[in-house]
Amino acid sequence: MKKFIKDILMILFAAGLTVAHAQNEFIKPGDNLIVEGVPDIPAALAAEIGRYTEFRSAALASWHPTRREMLITTRFAETNQIHLVKCPGGARTQLTFFPDGASGASYQPTRGDYFVFSSAVGGDEQYQKYCYDFASGAVTLLTDGASRNTGGVWSSKGDSYAYQSTRRNGRDVDIWIMHPDPYKDHLLAELSGGGWAAIDFSPDDRQLLVSEYISINESYLWLMDAATGEKTLITPKGEEKVSYGRAQFSRDGKGLYATTDRDAEFRRLAYIDLATKEHFYLTDAIDWDVEYFALSWDGKTIAFVTNEDGLSVLHLYDVENRRELPAPELPAGILGSLEWHRNNCDLGFALQSSRSSYDVHSLNVKTGVIERWTESETGINTADFSPPQVVRWPSFDGRMISGLYYRPPAQFIGRRPVIIDIHGGPEGQARPGFQREDNYFIHELGIAIIQPNVRGSSGYGKTFLKLDNGFLRQDSYKDIAALLDWIATRPDLDAERIMVTGGSYGGHMTLAIAAFYPDRIRCALDVVGISSLVTFLENTSAYRRDLRRVEYGDERDPAMREFLDRIAPLNHADQITKPLFVVQGGNDPRVPLSEAEQIVRTVRKNGTPVWYLMARDEGHGFAKKKNRDFLLYATALFIKEHLLNE
Repeated sequence: MKKFIKDILMILFAAGLTVAHAQNEFIKPGDNLIVEGVPDIPAALAAEIGRYTEFRSAALASWHPTRREMLITTRFAETNQIHLVKCPGGARTQLTFFPDGASGASYQPTRGDYFVFSSAVGGDEQYQKYCYDFASGAVTLLTDGASRNTGGVWSSKGDSYAYQSTRRNGRDVDIWIMHPDPYKDHLLAELSGGGWAAIDFSPDDRQLLVSEYISINESYLWLMDAATGEKTLITPKGEEKVSYGRAQFSRDGKGLYATTDRDAEFRRLAYIDLATKEHFYLTDAIDWDVEYFALSWDGKTIAFVTNEDGLSVLHLYDVENRRELPAPELPAGILGSLEWHRNNCDLGFALQSSRSSYDVHSLNVKTGVIERWTESETGINTADFSPPQVVRWPSFDGRMISGLYYRPPAQFIGRRPVIIDIHGGPEGQARPGFQREDNYFIHELGIAIIQPNVRGSSGYGKTFLKLDNGFLRQDSYKDIAALLDWIATRPDLDAERIMVTGGSYGGHMTLAIAAFYPDRIRCALDVVGISSLVTFLENTSAYRRDLRRVEYGDERDPAMREFLDRIAPLNHADQITKPLFVVQGGNDPRVPLSEAEQIVRTVRKNGTPVWYLMARDEGHGFAKKKNRDFLLYATALFIKEHLLNE
């Protein structure tokens, strides 16, 4: 008995040593990460946050053409992959196993015995097309392995697949036609510019509907001969710039359905007669955009979604009788996609809310029954997560700016520290979706998060969308300054403890606020952000350079270049005096690595504390779970040290 007790004590003593040792351990970054200025991350902090890293989500990729089953994308390991789901709530069977993510899966539309999908390497966005064969499980590369290949629409017969590629010169986006089985591929049309996309085949497969994107405020629709590549403009250019979004042939091939802001401030759903080019509007001019739509395979019903202050509202439209049909009221959230099954009853979609990440559902439009196909793991109980409050504040010119305010739980009393999280784009929009890892900061640290929709954001009309273009760029910075004023008036918010953060263009805004309003913030976190619009425009990928010049201004024009240089955070780096954390992907094709390197190098000359994290195997943001986890741990440490002063 004494020996037994002694053995137990020794085991407990050894366990105690192990626990004590573990408490002193730190998280070691992977060899793929460059980590500079970031203190060692305690393993105890990673353990504390761990349950906030296990969120999953699911997106609908494609319905099977003859069976009631679907392809989805979700993540079980490091990256999102293609899975098969055979029934609502059924098992998610993984089909692809790429080191990097797989996306854009689309069944061959008559037999469904294979599907085409996309994948890129290390976040470089040089997407390749692959074929997955169900009979053998074989995956075959279909494209050249080097260029950028995007989009993809099937012909009605299912023997042709149209997509766009930069393989001719790396700059211009051309339209290509692929015949996967048996395989052959050819260039259909050489085009100039980076904004072209094949979006639909005509019912007889003789024509392609092609979109030409100039900017978020200007785009055009073309008909292209599917045999010769000859194209005809459907939407003529006029004095006023018009935007066309989603578009689709009517089932008789005599017209098109499209979303457009033609003759209105917001996008409406329209029918365009191909013989006369006349537009007939199916929805009224309201103060919200019709975001996207899907036409049923029999051509009788259109499902469409409006964006109402960031929330998605589903509508159904009877084509024959030209009237809206009753539609179920879905939980408040954001719809991520719409796709009809060929049975013309089942409408598939993905839905997220403040309490749940994206999951796939279907609606039977005849019975009104909604079925949930996936239930993604959250790792924690999200039932107490509250939806955000829409808040508004006056900016420098009297214009009202809005944002989403996520309040900490009631147990956190007194004035709360604030994170201002600015969306990218700049034409994006902060919407009331699931906040994923940010829920740790709200619910465990008691930090309020405000996500502003400054001028230039989408969802508030085309006039608002243009208010930050070109020489108006600084006005959006002033919208954040006005938000700082508003925070100071709130008894529940602490204007002395504010961090500003954002990704992509939101990262640029973060650096601008850190440079121009340093005394009003505690610290800043820039994720894949632009430090100088001039150097960004000179170095971003060639296929997107002209598209970005429409928004930011053309740096080749001397007056515009002087202005962009004058407002560049890089050129005011001596004013960035508060701690800065810069995060970057080494393969980013949009905001190149040099944007991060130059701001880090320059700000460090001030003696300002600068943390730097770069992932060699990532692009425009971190996609791999191990990298996202390390970024979250480092972010939490940065916030605790510099925002909360722990």
